Amino acid sequence: MALPSPNLDDRRFQQLVDEAKRYVQQRSPEWTDHNVSDPGVTLIETFAYLVDQLLYRLNRVPDKNYAAFLDLLGVTLFPPAVARAEIDFWLSAPQPETVHLLAGTEVATARGEADEPVVFSTSDDLPIVPSSLVRLVTAPVSGEQTDRTGPLGAGKDIPCFQARPEPGDALLFGLPTAVPRCIVAVRLDSRVEGVGVDPRQPPLVWEAWDGARWVTCVTGTDSTGGLNRPGEVVVFVPAGHTASVVAGTRAGWLRCRVTAPEPGQPFYSESPTIREAEVFTVGGTASAEHAETVLDVPLGVSEGVAGQRFTVSRAPLLLDGEPPVVQVSTEEGWQVWTPVEHFGASGPGDRHVRIDAVAGEFAFPPEVREPDGTMRAYGAVPEKGARLRVPRCRTGGGAAGNVARGAISVLRSSVPYVAGVNNREAATGGVDGETVENAKVRAPNILRVQERAVTAEDYEVIAREAAPSLRRVRCLPAVAGEAGAVRVLVVPDAVADEDGRLRFEQLIPSDQVLAAVTGRLDERRLVGTRLVVEPPAYQGVTVVARLVAAPGDVDRVRAEALEALFRHLDPLRGGADGRGWPFGRPVQYGEVFAVLQGVEGAGLVEDVRLFPADPITGRRGAAVDHVDVAPGALVFSHQHQVVVTANGAGGGV
Repeated sequence: MALPSPNLDDRRFQQLVDEAKRYVQQRSPEWTDHNVSDPGVTLIETFAYLVDQLLYRLNRVPDKNYAAFLDLLGVTLFPPAVARAEIDFWLSAPQPETVHLLAGTEVATARGEADEPVVFSTSDDLPIVPSSLVRLVTAPVSGEQTDRTGPLGAGKDIPCFQARPEPGDALLFGLPTAVPRCIVAVRLDSRVEGVGVDPRQPPLVWEAWDGARWVTCVTGTDSTGGLNRPGEVVVFVPAGHTASVVAGTRAGWLRCRVTAPEPGQPFYSESPTIREAEVFTVGGTASAEHAETVLDVPLGVSEGVAGQRFTVSRAPLLLDGEPPVVQVSTEEGWQVWTPVEHFGASGPGDRHVRIDAVAGEFAFPPEVREPDGTMRAYGAVPEKGARLRVPRCRTGGGAAGNVARGAISVLRSSVPYVAGVNNREAATGGVDGETVENAKVRAPNILRVQERAVTAEDYEVIAREAAPSLRRVRCLPAVAGEAGAVRVLVVPDAVADEDGRLRFEQLIPSDQVLAAVTGRLDERRLVGTRLVVEPPAYQGVTVVARLVAAPGDVDRVRAEALEALFRHLDPLRGGADGRGWPFGRPVQYGEVFAVLQGVEGAGLVEDVRLFPADPITGRRGAAVDHVDVAPGALVFSHQHQVVVTANGAGGGV
């Protein structure tokens, strides 16, 4: 689609006439006859006609010329990108048969007073497979596996690990079959409590076997307190779960493994025991996207000439998955016209079509007159009278789909036995369609880069085009010992939780984004250049501060001080300019002090301390005046602490 051009002066003939008559009333009040029969009105209409023609010509320049130049370069607006989220579907009760959740199942956010709900649809079919416990096996880190199924059925107490547990000890649960992308509840009955661990932080991890290795599972609620009391653990089984043979039995295996304790974390002094165990499926997890799939879209009837264009009624189209094709009716059936980026390499018999995603337009190949007068066809043309249709296409997308975690709670499609839905993580990846102004800024980069990655800026520009959902991109030059290597650091956009804080896992790009950026850059890098695309390192920073405020403002000042710290030390939107903390910039005591002093109602900032922290392990170092950040690293706020006392009251950090 041609870029929309600005209207430099949108006045028309009648508006000019009316404006001139108003000036007549102001400047010559004695002229009272404004009827069309008056000669003066005739002159006004004549000049209005001439000015209207001038305005028509004015609107051809200068921005219109710039837009036309961009069209000659083939610059088109980028379509919106779709937001994606993992949706948990919860069963009303465990079912004896598989519950099939079909692709296209719709879920949505709750309707607000002024906002329309944001609708998502699942991308693939999801079978929610029933499960049960068929085998229970203990596997000490040093020793043989032992089948405990028989003693468990007899009601005996089964020790989960060795008498004195060691890291690596595991308790294996065998299911009748694999349950990929299902949510299972493991219900246990234990009679032993108080075995040395903190029930809120037990040194345990749940894992699933994917055929090659044990993969860590996300866990939900855990009411067992580290296998110390009766309760159940909700386990989200990953997609790669598969059946295999363990202890002579083929089953879908889950395991609970003892991990090495973190500093200060209590460890088992003796093994917990279980008397009863039960496993059942309570739901499943499906990928969903902020898009709608439309089937069998009619385009029209072919006129049998080259260069035909057809437009769908619902635009823009989404091209980030499998692009739509066009089917043309013939006597033998439906022929398929496949999409291409351009017709430059198309021959006369190639059934190709070009898609303008923003306009929802499908363009068929043209014919071009050669210098010798002959006509050259750049593709086949549908026969006259042939019906055209798009069997499947997707529409939607945009930044509106980046909803916070827990926002998707409405099941729009009717699915038997499904009682509720929710998203554990925020939806990410949604980007609005490109604006004309941004396309104008991008055009010089196209001329300079020309699809080649040579300089660091070239790599950054191409990476952003490959994954519009990225918030930040940084290309680092090769360091000593890495001659010929290029590191491209990518940071995805993320939606903060309701308290305005980002979680560390939100800053890690998905495998799909990394693959898209790597694939695009690999095609355009110089021969011999080694390419590494990865997320940056993150330097955690903890601020501990003491403030003084008026007695009635203590709670408010504390909340606003924490908000200001998390906002300033934000890798995506922090820093002095609000565009994200600069790569490699250290955190200084003075600027943190100024941020806290700027909080409304903070009468005095008594003390500020900075601590470097590891955002993964949570370990905190000693207090420092400034926190150094490596050249390719960003800061990450980690558990700031602010104490606010009322005027006249004492307190300490």
